[in-house]
Parts: sequence; structure tokens; C-alpha cells
Amino acid sequence: MIEIVSPGPLTTTQDLGRPGSAALGVPRSGAFDRAAAALANRLVGNPADAALLELTLGGLVFRALDAATVALTGAACDGLGWGTPVSLPAGSLVRLGTPRSGLRSYLAVRGGLAVERVLGSASTDLLSGLGPERLTAGDLLAVDPQPSGPVSEQGATPRLRTGPALLLPGPRLDWFTPEASTLLTTTRWLVRPDSDRVGVRLDGPALPRIDATELPSEATRPGALQVPPDGRPIVFGPDAPVTGGYPVIAVLADLDDVAQLRPGDPVSFRF
Repeated sequence: MIEIVSPGPLTTTQDLGRPGSAALGVPRSGAFDRAAAALANRLVGNPADAALLELTLGGLVFRALDAATVALTGAACDGLGWGTPVSLPAGSLVRLGTPRSGLRSYLAVRGGLAVERVLGSASTDLLSGLGPERLTAGDLLAVDPQPSGPVSEQGATPRLRTGPALLLPGPRLDWFTPEASTLLTTTRWLVRPDSDRVGVRLDGPALPRIDATELPSEATRPGALQVPPDGRPIVFGPDAPVTGGYPVIAVLADLDDVAQLRPGDPVSFRF
């Protein structure tokens, strides 16, 4: 059993999400940095889809009411070793600091969190409201039985984001001028403060359009770069809606590339 003493700025339960239900209007949700979440579970011997905690800007304080083995990945926080299994005696109090870099950390507990699954997933979807509530002080989280997988005997190494994030052409690329593609791939975009799990909003030059007419809502997906009327792109996150009414100029090849970006961080792209 894990007791949440303080959840920090934002702590939610996540797994690999709810893929395959977009036709029913159900977003994918799930861990924003899927590679980091999978690594945390692997380190403690959990299945890849085991429920774990996603922390935004650290700050989590929790108590292990029973002995537990945990692992922290994603953005490193003072208070717990990064990328290696840690055994906690019963009654241990752990205080995680604010990461020096990166935005989201993942805390896996061996066995996985015993969280009620909604439509097959334990993920908290902040837009639709599906899944468990965001965590608050005093919450008690049960842990599932021990998995068959072994605890890792080797630590992990951080995944470094280097170079521009890779893009695929979007379904409405032809709605934009050739200059827009050039601006998209030559601009050093900055993450805006109003970014969240729904979308990473970018600040930079407006991307000029050829067609200024209204677009009927159409299907979209996490990683889509939607361009609203002000011309500044929004990268859809895991909690984004399944349809959108603004043209999508491109789609990220890997959403993990923007999962750790803080407000003010730069990002660049290439097709």
C-alpha cells in the first residue's frame, strides 16, 4: 500500500492508455513519455501496461506502508535514485524534489498499482474525465500481487533528445504555403506556458495558409500538429480530443520527443 502525503503540482495514474476506441470518441490518453513509463515498469519486473504514477515537475511525497520495490524514470528528481530499482522498507517516507531538467517523471511499484480500469485502462484522462481522479493528499494506493518478471539487475541510462523532432506530412499540408513548411522546419519554437497533456502549444511565427476557409471537424491523433487561426502550431498530447477543426500540417513520428519539454524550452522539427 502506498500513501500519498502530497501529490506535488500534478500526479496521475497512467498506463499505456486506451488505444483503439477513437471511433467511439474515447481519447488514447496514457503516459505522455511512453518509453520512460515502459522503462520504469521493466526495471521492477512489471508488465509494460502496469499502472504507475506520472509526476509533473516532481514534488511527490509518499509513504510505503508496506515494503516495496520502486523505480523512477523520466525527469530525475532528488530523493530517489534514477533508473534503478530501489527497495523501500515498510514505513519509508520519500520526498521527491523538482527535476532540474525535463517535466514528467514516472514512478513504478513492483506489482503495479491496483487501480480500477475504465474501458480497459487505469489512465487518468484530464480532458474527458475518464479514469481515476488526479491524486490528492491522503489517497491510498493498493499494489497488485508480485509479478513473475525479475527485478532488473542493471540500471538504465537516460534517453537524451538530440536534434530536431521528426515529422510526417499531415493530411492538410496542402492547405499551407510552401513558406509554412520552411518556417515549420527552420524555426526554433518555444513551448508556451499554457501547454499541458492535451497539447504542447508553441510560440513562433504564424504559419501562412493558402486556404482560409473553415475545416469541418475530422479525425486526429496524439502527435498531430494542428494550426489554429493565429498560425502557431499545437502538438496534440495523449489527452487530446479525437477530432479537431483546424488543419493538421504534420504529425510527430514519436510523441515522446516532446513529452519532457517545459514552458520556455526550445524545439525544432524536420520532415
